[in-house]
Amino acid sequence: MTELSTNQDFIDLEDRVAAHNYSSLPVVVEHAEGIWVTDVEGNRYLDALSAHSALNLGHRHPALVAAAKDQLDRSTLTSRAIHSDQLGLFCARLAGLVGKDMILPMNTGAEAVETALKIARKWGYLVKGIAPEQAEIIVMDGNFHGRTTTIISFSDNPEARDHYGPYTPGFVSVPFGDLPAIEAAIGEDTVAVILEPVQGAQGVRIPKEGFLPGLRELCTARNVLMIDDEIQAGLGRVGTTLACRYEGVEADLYTLGKALGGGIVPVSAVAADREVMEVITPGTHGSTFGGNPLAAAVGKAVCDLLATGEYQQNAANLENQFRETLEALIGRGVNEVRVRGLWAGVDIDPTLMTGKQACERLVKNGVLAMALHGSTIRLAPPLTITGEELRIITDALTDIVLCRWAAITYPMASARRV
Repeated sequence: MTELSTNQDFIDLEDRVAAHNYSSLPVVVEHAEGIWVTDVEGNRYLDALSAHSALNLGHRHPALVAAAKDQLDRSTLTSRAIHSDQLGLFCARLAGLVGKDMILPMNTGAEAVETALKIARKWGYLVKGIAPEQAEIIVMDGNFHGRTTTIISFSDNPEARDHYGPYTPGFVSVPFGDLPAIEAAIGEDTVAVILEPVQGAQGVRIPKEGFLPGLRELCTARNVLMIDDEIQAGLGRVGTTLACRYEGVEADLYTLGKALGGGIVPVSAVAADREVMEVITPGTHGSTFGGNPLAAAVGKAVCDLLATGEYQQNAANLENQFRETLEALIGRGVNEVRVRGLWAGVDIDPTLMTGKQACERLVKNGVLAMALHGSTIRLAPPLTITGEELRIITDALTDIVLCRWAAITYPMASARRV
């Protein structure tokens, strides 16, 4: 094979041999550390993608790399047919971090969601007494919980859903944040409501204040499980360990993933109290790699870092700076901004550029960001970022937005400057 040296060389190879299920930015990462990545040509970028919140603690955090290296020297996989010395320690740390009795470890976020759905249905049949095959779960419009056949069955995103039917039944969709709609949708066969406390795939879509506490009260009153998907929103991203705790809410089940693996290995989990989790018995659910020693060692180290609270506090401390600098662009090329912790959704005026075009221009300014639908982009830097480094992101966005906005708004002045 011809030696590869440029970004385009690697992209061309990938285009030939890898499935085309992503439309990636033209950056080929060779080295990464902290909040920075370097491509194969030596260009350096501030990573405001964080692998969709999988890198909340940054690239190659020293404590996590050390934990992985130590475990690699001892054992990596046992399967659950026997015990490992890491599994109980990991589950105890994670249970303590999120305030639940028991943990069911898996690998990916989608697996965690699938597991939570199975637990809720089985709880409905064995505990709530619903007739067989009748369990219903309420979901929110605009949801993103993964890519499996069951999960995309209740997605309203045509790109994720179309041409993959027949679809799994048993789900009722309601508008996100609409408490009366949820109350109306709950029936005798409802076992759970599943939601993201902040919808990341919708550009950091935040429900109105009071919605989450109201949902908690409603679920308790109607004997329905509240399943809180914290896979993207959780583990410090919004300034609290769990995003639902931003409003002091506790759910019945939590699905966790992404950042739980520290950017090193895929780790996910469902957390619940004993009376819910114990509907799962030997042989009724499993995973060959779920809870493996390497994943457990890294996950335990992630929990230890988050237990200090310093990363959550940094996200909380920088929230106002993030919001104020982005909101300064509203009316000058940006239509709306939504910020919670170190997570921001920015709706750029579609007459200026698409979200993909904005992210391509940010690449030239040394910043990596995520393009969503239309002209929306999402910014999610690692929680290790400083205020000065955060300003690099907002300055880069300000530059590309204001330059384009001024050129359209004041074309004669822009022409004279050129």
